[in-house]
Amino acid sequence: MATEDERGTTKVLVITPDSLGKRMAGPAIRAWEMATVLSDVADVRLVSTVAADLESTRFPVGFADEATLRGHVAWADVVVFQGHVLSSFPWIKRAPVIIVADIYDPMHLEQLEQTVGMPEDDRLRAILETAEVLNDQIERADFMMCASEKQRDFWLGQLAAVYRVNPFTYGDDPSLRRLLSVVPFGIQDQPPVQRTHGIKGVVPGIAETDKVILWGGGIYNWFDPITLIEAVELLSARHDDVRLFFLGAGHPNRHVPKMEMVTKARDLADAKGLAGTSVFFHDDWVPYNERADFLLDADLGASTHFEHLETAFSFRTRILDYLWASLPIVTTDGDTFAGLVREHGLGRVVPPVDAAALADALESVLYDEAESAAITERVREFAETMRWRKVLAPLVEFVKDPHPAPDSPLTLLTPRTRIIADLQTRIRGMESSTSWRVTLPIRLVKDVISPSAGRSRRRRGAGGTR
Repeated sequence: MATEDERGTTKVLVITPDSLGKRMAGPAIRAWEMATVLSDVADVRLVSTVAADLESTRFPVGFADEATLRGHVAWADVVVFQGHVLSSFPWIKRAPVIIVADIYDPMHLEQLEQTVGMPEDDRLRAILETAEVLNDQIERADFMMCASEKQRDFWLGQLAAVYRVNPFTYGDDPSLRRLLSVVPFGIQDQPPVQRTHGIKGVVPGIAETDKVILWGGGIYNWFDPITLIEAVELLSARHDDVRLFFLGAGHPNRHVPKMEMVTKARDLADAKGLAGTSVFFHDDWVPYNERADFLLDADLGASTHFEHLETAFSFRTRILDYLWASLPIVTTDGDTFAGLVREHGLGRVVPPVDAAALADALESVLYDEAESAAITERVREFAETMRWRKVLAPLVEFVKDPHPAPDSPLTLLTPRTRIIADLQTRIRGMESSTSWRVTLPIRLVKDVISPSAGRSRRRRGAGGTR
């Protein structure tokens, strides 16, 4: 830990639209860990726009309403934020601060799944508004962070669409890594320590000798707990000691709606007679500092999902906890972690929606002691590459030398940004013409649904669930 004299003089404000407390979801965990690591090199404050009930000896932590947030932003040299913060408080875009956008969660892809079943107009509005929330961020940010190289390619396309790939950003760095870098979710530097059992011998129906498959997070609509429950049913016919434990059937952030998939998973377990015998749901969200009690009671970590766009560009943060606890992993193919599991021998990868293949993979890892031990050792070695202090290195380096992007509005009076502003104005003027609307009907749809929105009316949401 750096002393006050060793820390830099840069003032960094980290803002999350997620709840900071004993029970935290992915966005809040990420914000907390960023603040912790950055406090070695900068003067840091961490605030939540929803709720905060945490303390740190390294930096102030608190809840910020709009008035309080204005004071924090006025104090800061650099603002690091997630989710809907910029759209909920649009005046931040005009503040004379350097802005870092944490876009590790492609929320607009989540919305494609989360809004299934909504009325058509509401669904289209939600998806378009979320895309515009993200466009707001990447148009203004001086530095951006995403979760993987594949995700970075995706974001570069969106950056190009909003004119951020231009001669000035390219001239500053032809790789554009000074503008957009890969900063994945990480794991704690300290190893997990179990203070008491969280599952085995504690949950009625789960003995200390049972084999526990852990679902280590929320049950969201873009996941596939259904196939996993079906696989456990098949496996239970061969082994009477297999248990599936869903760790997060609820959510600590009141702004995250209950997902339909939670109900479907519970109903299926009930219908098959597995609930309370082979399949178990933990209704509460486990406190962040107590999750090791549950992780270290598991024999395997599972992550199953469907084959769709959200999967392709996702980064399953729950798997980081599996790595932290040295758990073998069984996962569905198609996402970034499936490639890592396959490449580094961290477990088994199975096709989507294939209960038989999934049951076989679970069986081989749970009941082949030699294979399980070898996988555990490889997981332990790979986990060292994902420590928070390693993965956050690009952000730390930026904060050590913070600078506006070469096309930033902070330098709006310079000739280069006047050129960009003029081009943007002329192009957006074309959007209002009849011919432009004919060639790009999605703009017409957006105008009809939200004619005055532009980027002024935004929902104040949690900004993702990862």
